[in-house]
Amino acid sequence: MILIDPPAWPGPRGLLWSHLVSDSSYAELHEFARALGLPERAFERDHYDVPETRYADALALGAQPVSSRTIVARLHASGLRRRKPGRLLR
Repeated sequence: MILIDPPAWPGPRGLLWSHLVSDSSYAELHEFARALGLPERAFERDHYDVPETRYADALALGAQPVSSRTIVARLHASGLRRRKPGRLLR
């Protein structure tokens, strides 16, 4: 399933950004991102960054709106979560 959190993360061009993920496979995520017209450079480790101007388009294509906490929990549960290199676990 493709999931997206609300645009709440400040980013380039003064826009708010969402995270687009799959809870089943990267192949599903990349296919959805291509259909949405996202550039490959928008992919970061385990998600695509989506500008607020494309949020409604993602929903129209079938992405399920969820909280940021749900995004992280579903990525962990699926085994698809990739942490930033160098982060220490406490």
